Amino acid sequence: MFNIQYADAKSLRPDELLAFYRSVEFSLAPSSDQVDRMLQDSDAVVTARHDGQLVGVARGVCDGVRGFLTECKLSPAFQGPAAVTRTDGRIEHDAHGIAKEMAGRVIAGLRKLGAQRIDALAWNTETDFLSELGCRKPGGLVGMTLPTTTTNATPARELAASAV
Repeated sequence: MFNIQYADAKSLRPDELLAFYRSVEFSLAPSSDQVDRMLQDSDAVVTARHDGQLVGVARGVCDGVRGFLTECKLSPAFQGPAAVTRTDGRIEHDAHGIAKEMAGRVIAGLRKLGAQRIDALAWNTETDFLSELGCRKPGGLVGMTLPTTTTNATPARELAASAV
């Protein structure tokens, strides 16, 4: 078993988080300034470290009523042996409970801030992980994404102007 130390955002530097994102092949490429703002704007941040090295991070935001688990990432080296998931047969695993512990701490922090409901989006095998945390798929809800780099996306200022 790994000796994991959990902490809040105070122990996390933006450059360290950027390096972690690169190591886990994060699909977005935020700048150092964006990561700094992201950490400042997060209401709950939990890190997991092994021998001082960042091996996991989980974050959440809350508006006082609704919370959102924005991310829970764990280094593949700490995910444990491969496992076939219930959902789609892909390999992903949290054998040591590190990601579950981080997510649980973020969820507790969001509840403390008044969140009456906590939402999360799942990619592929993450649905099993979120189910184990107690998340359920609500009927009728369809997750949608708007990449801001898409050329056919209507800019927010155009949407605001058309609403007047």
